[in-house]
Amino acid sequence: MSERTRVAILFGGRSDEHPVSCATAAGVLAAIDRDRYEVVPIGIARTGEWILAADDPARWQITGPTPPQVEAGDGDQVLLPMDSSGDVVSYGPGSGSAPALLGQVDVVLPLLHGPFGEDGTLQGMLELAGLPYAGSGVLASAVGMDKHYMKIVLAGAGLPVGPYTVITDRAWRTSREDALAAVDALGWPVFVKPCRAGSSIGISKVDRPEDLAAAVEAAREHDPKVIVEAAIVGREIECAVLEGRDDAPPRTTLPGEILVTDTGHGFYDYQAKYFDADGVTLAWPAEVGEATTAEVRALAAQTFDALGCEGLARVDFFVTASGVVVNEINTMPGFTPFSMYPMMWERSGLAYRDLITELIELARQRRTGLR
Repeated sequence: MSERTRVAILFGGRSDEHPVSCATAAGVLAAIDRDRYEVVPIGIARTGEWILAADDPARWQITGPTPPQVEAGDGDQVLLPMDSSGDVVSYGPGSGSAPALLGQVDVVLPLLHGPFGEDGTLQGMLELAGLPYAGSGVLASAVGMDKHYMKIVLAGAGLPVGPYTVITDRAWRTSREDALAAVDALGWPVFVKPCRAGSSIGISKVDRPEDLAAAVEAAREHDPKVIVEAAIVGREIECAVLEGRDDAPPRTTLPGEILVTDTGHGFYDYQAKYFDADGVTLAWPAEVGEATTAEVRALAAQTFDALGCEGLARVDFFVTASGVVVNEINTMPGFTPFSMYPMMWERSGLAYRDLITELIELARQRRTGLR
């Protein structure tokens, strides 16, 4: 057995953010300190199979119109332990061969975005398996993924959130007109979003009431629960948060500002994030003044603590003429070398490889279960 720490890198998954997760894995596989860590890449197909994936960063990059994808049958299937051994097993279904013991995994780096990966479901499975993992636990992951309950928790903690309304699956099926009418109080335009999705997937900007129902239906293709948010006039500011060491408070970067320079994008949407990178820049540090910078960093740390987050998070804000508004928190933000979260840490002096190391070591220090 290697003396290096064995890290299972999980990526892919069943959500619409599958390709983004693959791209994140490509970045991590290329940068992780191989002298310190032995890597076990595990891809999760959209159908749910866990396979021993190719340890090949180029295989998982977004390089053209066809996004990367973990395919069932690309490798032997993988089973996690449901005891305290940490031993991972692989097997080839239908091959007639005996299962192979891959050995003990010391820590899991779950690079999954969206439902069935970032929403507490995977975290619960890893807790049951007794495997330490990077990032937030079950509750913080679930609340951070659900924009509805995230706003309830943040408002309950006294943090500023914008006006919104929620259209549940039952409300849409039984009282659609009432649900649409509730949106009028927000004013126009509004943003219609799947409640439990990320990477701006399924989001529409709606300027007039007659287009609202179609936007809700588009969001419901990704999540039966939909959140409708009032448009906030302000600058889009982001702040990266990293768990403090040895019970110290969360660490934050100076805030950055997203600048969409391609006028073909009405907002910072999925296409702008991952396929039209030349039309988007990160201004860092954001020129918002010392007082606002300090407020954003303080609110980012308070948001992280309000949800009980661990490991990492990116907190997104609007800086308006009347103050700072918390838009949302991402407990597993985009993590390619060119994503905003690692870029802000890189510019703060923590290189991408060192950031990966920091997250793994933070995870190793935490026990599983109640803590």
